[in-house]
Amino acid sequence: MSTLFEDLDSAAAPIKPAPGQPLADRLRPGALDAVVGQSHLLNTAGPVGRMLDAGRISSVILWGPPGCGKTTIARLLAGKTDLHFEPLSAVFSGVADLKKVFAAARDRAAKGKGTLLFVDEIHRFNRAQQDAFLPVVEDGTIILVGATTENPSFELNAALLSRCQVLVLHRLDDAALETLLVRAEDEADSQLPLDADARSALRAMADGDGRHILALAEELLALEPPSSPMTSVDLAATLQRRAPVYDKDRDGHYNLISAVHKSLRGSDPDAALYWVSRMLDGGEDPIYILRRLTRFAVEDIGLADPQAITQALAAWDTYDRLGSPEGDLAIAQLVLYLGTAPKSNAAYRAFSQAKQAAQKTGSLMPPKHILNAPTQMMKTMGYGKDYAYDHNSEDGFSGQDYFPDDMQRETYYDPPERGFEREIRKRLAYWDKLRRDKNSKPKDDQ
Repeated sequence: MSTLFEDLDSAAAPIKPAPGQPLADRLRPGALDAVVGQSHLLNTAGPVGRMLDAGRISSVILWGPPGCGKTTIARLLAGKTDLHFEPLSAVFSGVADLKKVFAAARDRAAKGKGTLLFVDEIHRFNRAQQDAFLPVVEDGTIILVGATTENPSFELNAALLSRCQVLVLHRLDDAALETLLVRAEDEADSQLPLDADARSALRAMADGDGRHILALAEELLALEPPSSPMTSVDLAATLQRRAPVYDKDRDGHYNLISAVHKSLRGSDPDAALYWVSRMLDGGEDPIYILRRLTRFAVEDIGLADPQAITQALAAWDTYDRLGSPEGDLAIAQLVLYLGTAPKSNAAYRAFSQAKQAAQKTGSLMPPKHILNAPTQMMKTMGYGKDYAYDHNSEDGFSGQDYFPDDMQRETYYDPPERGFEREIRKRLAYWDKLRRDKNSKPKDDQ
């Protein structure tokens, strides 16, 4: 087996186009070194490069956003290794289709020819369909190359993942997108009618999708050349902006809300506002965002700023009354309030510790002195005996123990020296001192 790039032309080697092919297909690379933006996988030190140098391809899952080269890489792998390339879309296929593919692969294997089965959108197969791959991958009947835009950890069976290597493809960066634009101009033997700012705006419109930027370039190259290069304003009026890659019930959804939450926790209101804007721009339900922001108010701010929860509920109520787009400003205001508020998870930690203690101690009874005694029998049993009514104390604090008799007093809430909790900490310290003083005195002196 030759090395990865041996005897390959360093320039793009497009596959021979068919009449009427879109520009993206006409410029589909004919060699792995012409694939842009994925050198971390394809160079001689990358996992694909090492596999090819060793002369042995294993089953892989290509995980990456749309238009980053998953299908192209799968095709080129098959050609580089002299395997029969069998493409399949999980959107249009079922178990019957898989059985036919596997039978044909076994016939080829008997004749000494291997099969690379490329399954696009492999996450669309259900769990039972994914299980059908296990025996043929394990015995080498096929080399599976699956492509997915979704997180394989959530969408693919653990058994299938254990038999495949997951390779993560990157969204195309600015340099990779510019390379594609230059190739488009070379193929058309014409320059895009754009000034520098408009060219930059065109790359931003593509949002990391190589297929989309070539479609945009093809549309621009087909226009009657303008008298002067287009500006960014002209470009926006001519082309439709690509919809952001965002599935409200999938990986992008959870990635962005995680970014919102952690930006707020890190007291970066600008970053949080950016991620919330990304979610709204992607079509996220504003009520979901408000619910998560309300959760943040109690989980990560708590009593450091008791007004945080009030602000969250007020923003939610405001949005309910106004709707979009007017109510979106209430969401933005809440994001800024939460991002700039003092942070504390002391209440969250205290509740977690208290729950653990409750589970550990089981069904211990409250001490009898704090139990009501509505009947004579209960009074005889000691219910309510020696209960100290706090308001009768000079300082409004009795210092009695309210934990079960068979349980040592424990401390769960430890407020930090931040925000309003600084005052709460002072109160707790004062009451703790009073408790020690009162419990150290004989009862007759109290």
